[in-house]
Amino acid sequence: MDKPKRINRRSFLGQAGAVAIGASAMRGTAFSYGRILGANDRISLGHIGVGRRGTELDDIVARLKTKNVEMTAVCDLWKVNREAAAARAQAAYGRAPRAFQYMEDLLALKDVDAVLVSTADFQHATHLKQVAEAGKDCYCEKPMANDLAEAKAARDAVRGTSLIVQVGTQHRSEPYPIAVRDFIKTGAVGDVSKVETVWNYHGPRWRGREEVSQVREQDTDWRRWLLTKPYRPFDPRMYFEFRLYKDFSSGIPDQWMSHGIDLVHYFLDVQFPRSVVASGGVFAWKDGRENPDTFHALLEYPKFLVSYSTSFGNDSDSFTRIMGKAATLVNIGGEGSPRWKWVEEKGTHEDDPNVKRAEKYITLSGDDRIPPPGIGDDDLSHMTNWFECLRSRKQPNATVQNGFAHSVACIMAARACREGRKLYWDPTTESILDHGPGETAG
Repeated sequence: MDKPKRINRRSFLGQAGAVAIGASAMRGTAFSYGRILGANDRISLGHIGVGRRGTELDDIVARLKTKNVEMTAVCDLWKVNREAAAARAQAAYGRAPRAFQYMEDLLALKDVDAVLVSTADFQHATHLKQVAEAGKDCYCEKPMANDLAEAKAARDAVRGTSLIVQVGTQHRSEPYPIAVRDFIKTGAVGDVSKVETVWNYHGPRWRGREEVSQVREQDTDWRRWLLTKPYRPFDPRMYFEFRLYKDFSSGIPDQWMSHGIDLVHYFLDVQFPRSVVASGGVFAWKDGRENPDTFHALLEYPKFLVSYSTSFGNDSDSFTRIMGKAATLVNIGGEGSPRWKWVEEKGTHEDDPNVKRAEKYITLSGDDRIPPPGIGDDDLSHMTNWFECLRSRKQPNATVQNGFAHSVACIMAARACREGRKLYWDPTTESILDHGPGETAG
């Protein structure tokens, strides 16, 4: 086998982060560099992007080290994050990992089997593509992409290989969403005509990161961080609060709706909306943010309509309602809440306007007790599923195709909001249009 090729960092910048390390010879192998793991083999992990979310993922991995996994390499452009991640690994596994500023150095390590990616929203797809081209399995944070061309490129780098890619929409692996999906499959809800999701929060979300005052340009690589974006002077706010700026993130769609719409896809076994309209604005926190703090999207699917909305200016009750002809499924609370109940529709208003509807909570034991509070982002089930799939070589719960589908929906919603028009998805050409597929543009 040829030795991995190396590129200098100046060339890397000019190629928008493309990494060439002999990937073509590796694609389609059962594991990185052809390595096939047995049940007792240690899984050697690398981690790219070890900031706040990366720290949470590191903690999850450390709690699962009994699965015979070890974080053996970490990478972050910012020296402070990199050194902190190395210290965490040292404490968790008893030996220091290799630490790199640049990801091509980590990807060149033959003994690293799989890589976690938790970089900035706009970097996920490009970094996933690079990991796949290096022949390594990947856990990629959501949104998988917020640019359609980059979403396709990442998916295509994985498709046709036997790589195991888990996208970080973790609710697909949690027990209550699985129970809800199974309940829907029984037909007890009937034909679904509408899904409503409202997730609210009261506060200047994503503003006020203390790292903004800590970072120094000489301790990172601003040009590399910009990746495919045009050069601009170093801005520590954009570096750490990128979710507020439209060039790097759509904010609410990327971060929150990606989970909400992915659950719709999971529950109802669909992939892409036919059309999307959306609106939003900065109504609560006029702090220089470019992305809306209040957002509402309507997504039309072939058999039902989805309404998704979020306000950061009020903490009014959050919920999700799945409305079918036979019953309504209600999730009480915001993202990740396990409090699901179903309300049976025993009649119509014309038949009996005063009919009482039966209500029961969905629980894992099958009784009517209200389940415990939500598990949250530190649930172990999603990472456990990925580790199990790394050994079995079965596809995980949140595949790259699932990631592509939620990315399309969120990209359409963000664009519809910014452009003030209804957008359509053409599944044949995989393109976003301003008119229905087959129609003439107006």
